[in-house]
Amino acid sequence: MLEATAQRFNWRDYFELCKPKVVALILFTAAVGMVLSTEGWVPFNAWFWGLIGIGLAASAGAALNHWVDQEIDARMERTVNRPLPQGNMESRNALIFALGLAALSMVILLTFVNVLTAALTLASMIGYAVIYTMFLKRSTPQNIVLGGAAGAAPPVLGWTAVTGELHSEALLLFLIIFIWTPPHFWALAIKRVDDYAKADVPMLPVTHGIAFTKLHVLLYTILLVLVTIMPFLVDMSGTIYLAGALALGIGFVYYALKLYRSEGDQFAMKTFGYSIFYLSALFGFFLLDHYVRIAIRAWFID
Repeated sequence: MLEATAQRFNWRDYFELCKPKVVALILFTAAVGMVLSTEGWVPFNAWFWGLIGIGLAASAGAALNHWVDQEIDARMERTVNRPLPQGNMESRNALIFALGLAALSMVILLTFVNVLTAALTLASMIGYAVIYTMFLKRSTPQNIVLGGAAGAAPPVLGWTAVTGELHSEALLLFLIIFIWTPPHFWALAIKRVDDYAKADVPMLPVTHGIAFTKLHVLLYTILLVLVTIMPFLVDMSGTIYLAGALALGIGFVYYALKLYRSEGDQFAMKTFGYSIFYLSALFGFFLLDHYVRIAIRAWFID
């Protein structure tokens, strides 16, 4: 009995509810949004409290996703070992934990950052945990496209945390992640098509077939490469970013094309894995390019 109780309150289970790997990528893209929003150093309060508030909100959305999806997760091989399907904690405790994180994130953002960031973060959290998870995911094969707006918000949140206002360049960062999301997730859905079918979730490969989904992965990837050129065209970033974006984009198209031409799900997980590397590296090039341009301008001014 004591062992079962100890397992039920294991902090690792609560940590897993937060989807830490996903949150880490969210925080990285939010931090890049902060850096790109200013020519100087990011103010410490905006950086510190902004990332804490955004991170807590992302963790809350992830935990709410676990709570809402626990019955679906119990039917899927990929998710059956999550804390709630395994009975490692009470469903009520997971909900209280998620709502507590959400409330704390709002208090931090309202107190130490600004109202706009708090409002946008709340909208993003509701968009993911409620609109996508409770409705879109269960009702349309375009779920990940329509729900992708919530996942694309972090760089915008980082931007507004520093500036207190929306900007077209922040919305361009949003657009990049918005277009990236479908080919990223559909590659995984191709691999897990039987899982989604068993759980009665209308993901695109379930409703329209794997071949149709592969084609759309390729088309979205090509569109993504075109969109990632836009920051250079509007002088948001320079040649270092452009070279990195094109190189990474060629790699993504290569994997998407291999997936399209392959039998079954042979290249699905390789495409999925590359998509994660792609987004991380792309935003890394944003950072590198930004600081190199600042250094060059400072050199010529001096």
